[in-house]
Amino acid sequence: MENPIVKLQQKIGELTETQRRVADYIIKHPLDVAFLTVDQLAGVVKTSTTTIMRLTFSLGYSGYTEFQKGLQENLRNQAAPQTRLEANIKGINEDDLWGRYAESQIQNIQNTMDMISQDALEHTQKMIMSANRIICTSVRSGLPVAQYLSHGLNRLFGNTSLVVADVSDWVDSVVNMNENDLVIAVSFPRYARRIIDLARTAKMNGVKIISITDSYSSPLVSHSDLVLPCNSSSIAFHNSAVSSMFVADYLISALAINYPEQTKKRLDKVNAILTDMDYHSMN
Repeated sequence: MENPIVKLQQKIGELTETQRRVADYIIKHPLDVAFLTVDQLAGVVKTSTTTIMRLTFSLGYSGYTEFQKGLQENLRNQAAPQTRLEANIKGINEDDLWGRYAESQIQNIQNTMDMISQDALEHTQKMIMSANRIICTSVRSGLPVAQYLSHGLNRLFGNTSLVVADVSDWVDSVVNMNENDLVIAVSFPRYARRIIDLARTAKMNGVKIISITDSYSSPLVSHSDLVLPCNSSSIAFHNSAVSSMFVADYLISALAINYPEQTKKRLDKVNAILTDMDYHSMN
């Protein structure tokens, strides 16, 4: 049976706002939903059972019961295999904070991989490749991701800059952007108002928007052409950037590997300059 979570992810752009809220909850809490009645799920997400039934119909299921059976089967199939690292961590004492942290981040990455389809990653790469100018923007917990992505993309293409939305006067950066340009916005709860304002303003100018955020209920989604949802939960109080950094690093690597004709010449030049600088600094 086809994975219901994957079907939800593929359909997410066609759903109504209310259906998207239901889908977002299912994607983030599949184990809970697998054993909730349709009435209980409706109560949790504060919507009607009719909305949930229509959502399952749109996915090709005969109803909520068939959808739930597919979800349960998918969870059973996922529970069987374990990576070597996961198997090792299972044996760690519960009081071992280091082990518990590693286990939670492995789960974050796995959840993120479940939420982002290969098609979305390929589309992201094509949007980056076709952009004349790229702005990466974020604040607070998402800022390291935007900085890393900005550095990597600029090293590859030389057309990317970082805008710290709550510090920079971003209006000057966005005002001349158009449909040939791209903004990559990174934001996690509590979502920064300035990033949302930047994305909305850029979108009004026809700029393409990619959002790296925690869920499809993020306020960035309504201004985005493409969303890469990343699990940002942590074992402490803060948003974790591990899974979003994982996605950023993958994109940089995939672009370098998949588009060698566009990246190799520039990388060779940069490497030659850096090598020469290292040589002279040692003499």
